Amino acid sequence: MIPRYTKPEMASIWSDENRFKKMLDVEIYAAEAMSQSGVIPKSAVDKVKKKAKINIDRINEIELTVKHDVISFLTAVVESIGPEARFLHLGMTSSDVLDTALAAQMRQACLLLIEETKKLCDITKKLAKQYKYTPTMGRTHGVHAEPTTFGLKVATWYSELKRSLDRLQYALKTVSYGKISGAVGTFAHLSPKVEQYVCKKMGLLPEPVSTQIVPRDRHSIFLSAIAHVGSNLERIAVEIRHLQRTEVAEAEEPFTKGQKGSSAMPHKRNPIISENICGFARLLRGYAVTAMENIALWHERDISHSSTERIMMPDATIGLHYMLKRMQGLLSGLNVYPENMQINLDKTKDVIFSGTLLLSLVDKGLTREKSYALMQKLAFEAREKRISLEEVALKNDEIKKYLSEKEIRRDCDIKTHFKNVDFIFKRVFKSK
Repeated sequence: MIPRYTKPEMASIWSDENRFKKMLDVEIYAAEAMSQSGVIPKSAVDKVKKKAKINIDRINEIELTVKHDVISFLTAVVESIGPEARFLHLGMTSSDVLDTALAAQMRQACLLLIEETKKLCDITKKLAKQYKYTPTMGRTHGVHAEPTTFGLKVATWYSELKRSLDRLQYALKTVSYGKISGAVGTFAHLSPKVEQYVCKKMGLLPEPVSTQIVPRDRHSIFLSAIAHVGSNLERIAVEIRHLQRTEVAEAEEPFTKGQKGSSAMPHKRNPIISENICGFARLLRGYAVTAMENIALWHERDISHSSTERIMMPDATIGLHYMLKRMQGLLSGLNVYPENMQINLDKTKDVIFSGTLLLSLVDKGLTREKSYALMQKLAFEAREKRISLEEVALKNDEIKKYLSEKEIRRDCDIKTHFKNVDFIFKRVFKSK
């Protein structure tokens, strides 16, 4: 990922230093396990642990010749150790090291994503409660539907974020598996106890049955969870982009001091954070597709997955981490304009209560078909004459056969739509 979108906390996880450190940990833990069963002298392991050094420049230099990352890594480490280095990598294959180290990195990255998602949940919860009863126009197909509250709108974001959090927690468990089982996963030259020891030390579980690699369905679950969170954030961003439109103007991204919206038009305040998030979500979904295509490898393994993972594991996690941080800042500083919400509610006057009146007519014994036809006629009349539906209904002899003036006025009161808001909030936020 380019530096523009990279935060240091996540970047450090995917740094060469951290990657090679994890690889060296795998090698040393494997040697420790073998020493416990007498395969390797304990004194040799002690010297390996004391002398082993990671020299990234030297690793890169060796790889120019050998064209193999694990061999270049091992060769450079061996140079720092001396004769005892012969006890490293006994019975192991490259993917024993790479996949187990990668699992540890994915675990680190996932924990960081979970932490940031929790922070965003807290921000969203606070915002929802702040605007719990703030009336706003509900829209379907982009058209005025029935009233809702801005708090309920935000509560749906929170609820979806909680599901995304669950997916990340599941992904964390799914990718927390390593393997030290040899060239095709048969433990031909290793004891399964070595795998158990290494995985425990690395905070992982042993892959129940591996080939040369950990099966890639695990990695697919991880990247799919990331794509889900990204799509969750995109849903919020799309909503804010619409609400910030000039003709809507119900909410607006924070605009910091000195910020400029357009090089040509000084008046512009654009929803750039939301648009940025929408773009990133497309990348994350693409990575999820690639991860699924990596599941079906030839026989016990090919390396068609390898090049893609070198790109998408860092990029997907760094990208989502950046998105989460951006959305935290957006929602923390979101400008909300209840007065504009009311103006937009008033644009269609009270025709938005046609459904409430329809149900009251049905309750009085009129068929749904006749009730619908009557209310559609009255709603269209109100729109054409630019007067309220309540006024039209109070003057209509047909509707007055079924509903009293009090009942008509009741059904045209916005409060009737919010009687269960508290119930929804208790259900979403689990409050008593």
